[in-house]
Amino acid sequence: MIRAELPLARVSPFRPYWWALIRAEMYTDRGLLAMANFDPRTICNLILDEAERAARPVTNLALQKLLYFVHGLHLVETKDPLVTGFFEAWQYGPVHPIAYHAFKEAGGTSIQFRASIEDPFTRTSLPLPECKDDEVRSRVSRIAAFYGAMTPGRLVEVSHAKNAPWRYIVDKARAETILGLRIPNDVILSRFKYHKVSIGSEPRHGEPSEECPFE
Repeated sequence: MIRAELPLARVSPFRPYWWALIRAEMYTDRGLLAMANFDPRTICNLILDEAERAARPVTNLALQKLLYFVHGLHLVETKDPLVTGFFEAWQYGPVHPIAYHAFKEAGGTSIQFRASIEDPFTRTSLPLPECKDDEVRSRVSRIAAFYGAMTPGRLVEVSHAKNAPWRYIVDKARAETILGLRIPNDVILSRFKYHKVSIGSEPRHGEPSEECPFE
């Protein structure tokens, strides 16, 4: 499980808040200190750029699933987390709260903007640092090519696969208390292999337009 989300107390007060988000330290159950490289909103912006090039609309619900799949693929291939923060099990699958709130204003419609950050002192918007890592950009392209054409309902169905991380956490929560229904990186790493593409004639959950936490 993640032992520390954002160790802001150890960050110099003279460094901007976004620096803490991007370089947040994350502990895993393996006892190793893994450094997540990117703000989740930076990766979301990359996903949206890929979608725009392919002329495929992306809602916030779909974006959360695509971000999760990129993060999971990165974990499997590198054994390190891609983005800072954590994913939670929401009604329609894994959601990254920071990324979700960055695009929340789009509601259930196609996202037409990119996320930015706000300077806490001047209240002005600043661009997020770009991802220039070719391997990460390649993973984003691979996920966008494989999952990008799926409808939100199909993405939900894939994210709900039996034995996969979302299902494991939701089932586990029925027997014990899990803080915020968080999906630890070690669970994503060990259970990402269970995701399979749905072959049903219709998505089991229909075509939901917006995400929502479990009540």
